[in-house]
Amino acid sequence: MLLTLTLSQPDPLHSAADLGFLLHKHPERVQTQTLSFGAASVFYPQVSAQRTTAALLLEVDPVGLSRTARPGEGAPLEPYVNDRPYASGSFLAVALRDVFGTAFTGRSRERQALADTPLTFTVHLPCVTARGPEGLPERLFEPLGYVVQATPIALDPLYPEWGERPYVDLRLSGQVRLRDLLAHLYVLLPVLDGKRHYYLNEAEVGKLARHGAGWLDGHPERDLIARRYLRFAALVRQAEEGFSVTETVEAVAEQAAENEAQAPTTSAFPRPRLHDERLRWVADQVHTSGAAQVLDLGCGEGKLLRLLLDMPQIRRLVGMDVSARALEIAARRLNLRERPEVAARVQLLHGSLSYPDSRLKGFEAATLVEVIEHLEPHQIGPLTRHVFGEARPGTVIVTTPNREYNAVFEDGAEEMRHADHRFEWTRPEFAAWAGTTAQTHGYALTLHDLGDTHPDYGPITQAAVFVRQNR
Repeated sequence: MLLTLTLSQPDPLHSAADLGFLLHKHPERVQTQTLSFGAASVFYPQVSAQRTTAALLLEVDPVGLSRTARPGEGAPLEPYVNDRPYASGSFLAVALRDVFGTAFTGRSRERQALADTPLTFTVHLPCVTARGPEGLPERLFEPLGYVVQATPIALDPLYPEWGERPYVDLRLSGQVRLRDLLAHLYVLLPVLDGKRHYYLNEAEVGKLARHGAGWLDGHPERDLIARRYLRFAALVRQAEEGFSVTETVEAVAEQAAENEAQAPTTSAFPRPRLHDERLRWVADQVHTSGAAQVLDLGCGEGKLLRLLLDMPQIRRLVGMDVSARALEIAARRLNLRERPEVAARVQLLHGSLSYPDSRLKGFEAATLVEVIEHLEPHQIGPLTRHVFGEARPGTVIVTTPNREYNAVFEDGAEEMRHADHRFEWTRPEFAAWAGTTAQTHGYALTLHDLGDTHPDYGPITQAAVFVRQNR
């Protein structure tokens, strides 16, 4: 399998030869890495200031594949005669991730500004498996801004009746950050293939969320991608539960990173997903407050609202979100049209926390679960005034990522946890904001640690509970 990645001169101040700094592979050396299914080599057939090409050559061991094939799968000769060593698909996706692991994170010690900039790239894959509906490569890559050239490859020119599919010569061109380009290829090559060379389990849901963060949720073929990437209905359902416009995709990715960072456990009772654990903690805080009228700010697709509906003490629930699409999904998942008894207790509002809103007044409790980090820093002041100074709920519960904990993740402390985050607070920064907010607006404050806690970097999630004084 062969993939070539070509960078045209990015700007007058940089050289296309800087591609070596972005990929962390020296242009003057052939570098080979042994993988469990073969060997991957990186070399540069062309290096100049105007145009530089890096090539990834993957040589899959067909004998090794035949030995690891599971009995009873496919045709009798399939373990020995198949296209897996030759047509790009999931093997190449895994090789990309293993060989260019640092480039996937978007870090470059010498050329960070270049790594953060959309550049003009051309990707060429001479033979790609494209099983599925007609025009699948265009449907997958064009919405991401690529110019797509997919030329069908005949199975055998001597026998045209055999047809052209399922192989194409694929060329992608576009302006994109390198880390985004690699993520697109990592997810979409197996989707094009329609088959995987390894066993699929729940870890694949986390991989899809991590590498699809920032682009997959808005892709018009999102559901098709999820079905073909995960294949099994149970995994697809789990992914659908994790999908959202912002916070729930982030939660799946965050949990996957936490699982990778933690040491293996021998407990017979595995720890629940961080996102679920966080929502249950918030629901417990609402229950403890005794609130009967609750406001969920940034409600997304309504996961917390569904938890709160089970509390008999709550008579009125209002969820507000800036995304109309998320609210539509929440309404469907809460069955507001089919269940009038639920619709009588739940109301969904479209709105932004950056502006004053009289509809937010009169509630006994309000929640902001993984919301504030999605706002621009200059919007925190207005949010604070509108929620604590004007709406003034009796109890306000806030959770947000602890930036210090990011050092535990594979991507390191330099990265934020989600592409849509505009900032992330350290523990002192969060405590300072919470303390000033409580003092200014007359609230008592308690700070809490949620999820896994590192001895040096603190909790993965930090939380604050504000209780209004002199009610």
